[in-house]
Amino acid sequence: MAITIDELNAIRDREKKRIDISENQDGKIRVAIGMATCGIAAGAKSVLGALNREIERRNLKNIEVTQTGCIGVCRLEPIVDVYMPGREKVTYVKMDPEKAARIVAEHLVNQTVVVDYTIGTI
Repeated sequence: MAITIDELNAIRDREKKRIDISENQDGKIRVAIGMATCGIAAGAKSVLGALNREIERRNLKNIEVTQTGCIGVCRLEPIVDVYMPGREKVTYVKMDPEKAARIVAEHLVNQTVVVDYTIGTI
């Protein structure tokens, strides 16, 4: 049985929506941390751990933390992207565990961007 081009396009579109973290279909806040070699070398593992611990400590259920590959600006690692429904993506740079805890408290809980840590300040 042959698949038509329309069926292939439908499969592509469905899968693209499923894997694209910027297309937030479920209403969750998504936090993506760069975990390529450059991010890990700069301390991304400890940032990831701090994010997860703080989210768990606060019992936040509407936040999904994901890992991604190279974001492309190695000198600014560790990099964390925050996707909130209905808002533009915010990119935090040169993160550390203390900054990560502040991001959870101020941005994820109180919906106030921590401008001092964003890519725009570098």
